[in-house]
Amino acid sequence: MKTVTATSARSDLYQLIDSTLEEHQPVQITGKRGNAVLVGEQDWNSIQETLYLLGIPGMRESIQEGMAESIDSCSDEIDL
Repeated sequence: MKTVTATSARSDLYQLIDSTLEEHQPVQITGKRGNAVLVGEQDWNSIQETLYLLGIPGMRESIQEGMAESIDSCSDEIDL
């Protein structure tokens, strides 16, 4: 993870945002009062979705089973 000081981040904020969005890599911003992490919105939404799905009991196992199943053996219809 790239690390920059708060002073550096402040002076070059727009470039920092652009590179974070293009590279899909978080940037740690360090300061005297603490540290923060800059993450692109799309990446943040992906993280939130992953955390939500993994918080559902049995979802991790269901995803793993689905990934192990071949596409050809999948049904075209959804069972509700």
